[in-house]
Amino acid sequence: MLKYALNRLAWAIPTLLLLITVAFFMIRVAPGGPFDSEKSLPPEIEQNIKAKYHLDEPVIQQYFRYLGQVLRFDFGPSFQYRDWTVNQLIADGFPVSLSIGALAMLLSFVLGIGIGTMAALRQNTGLDHGLMGVAMLGISIPNFVIAPLLILAVAINLGWLPSGGWEWNWRNMVLPVITLALPVTAYIARLMRGSMIDVLNSDFIRTARAKGLSEITVIRRHAMKPALLPVISYMGPAAAGLITGSVVIERIFAIPGIGSYFVQGAMNRDYTLVMGVVIFYGVLIIAFNFIVDLIYAWLNPRIQY
Repeated sequence: MLKYALNRLAWAIPTLLLLITVAFFMIRVAPGGPFDSEKSLPPEIEQNIKAKYHLDEPVIQQYFRYLGQVLRFDFGPSFQYRDWTVNQLIADGFPVSLSIGALAMLLSFVLGIGIGTMAALRQNTGLDHGLMGVAMLGISIPNFVIAPLLILAVAINLGWLPSGGWEWNWRNMVLPVITLALPVTAYIARLMRGSMIDVLNSDFIRTARAKGLSEITVIRRHAMKPALLPVISYMGPAAAGLITGSVVIERIFAIPGIGSYFVQGAMNRDYTLVMGVVIFYGVLIIAFNFIVDLIYAWLNPRIQY
């Protein structure tokens, strides 16, 4: 296991390098620049600004300069947020995105596992078809459609919850968490149903039932762990996506998370901010996939690395 873990960590380095390289050159290919605006700057002032941020250097030189900064865990200053560094912006937005994403992941995991298991135990019944129909509906409807509907119904018509904004209390978290959790819950429910049906038809489950064990004991002790394997593999990138925050959801609910900073940075051609968020997101993806592989070994001892 230790050898496998070290090997995966070693492969993370070229993966991150490739991510940084592709993102660095793609954002510079896009038209416009961080200091373009409706009001043109005098040429000498624009040149001074570019010299300050080393944007007057050849692109390849900028690339290696940026790599050196990343190795020091320094993503540089933001071009649009004055007196803010990218590290400070990420540190400011990540706790918000982490809170909403972690709650959404917990909610979707509990509901998805429960719904999928219930549908598998009542296979091809009305309950099964109804639950999977709702799950398919949750997958088909994007969250940028669900969010305005929830705001209209719960916040405006009923007045139970605020329609947007951010404060550290549960009232501001409910609607964003539910909106983020619904599609992931639907995916987990369908994955869990299919996996549980396969496991329940396995020989070792028949053996456990033949020994006289109750159905609850069979599911809890023998079927649950192997049935969770495809769910766990899906939750790696899903958790990273939820924790970093949905770009659309954070914009709709006016939440100051990483997603909002990323959108604003992309619109303003804030090179360093966009690069910092992309690298941070890439690190989370690699980290969560690594954790998922380790959980695999715990759930199924037959898996060899």
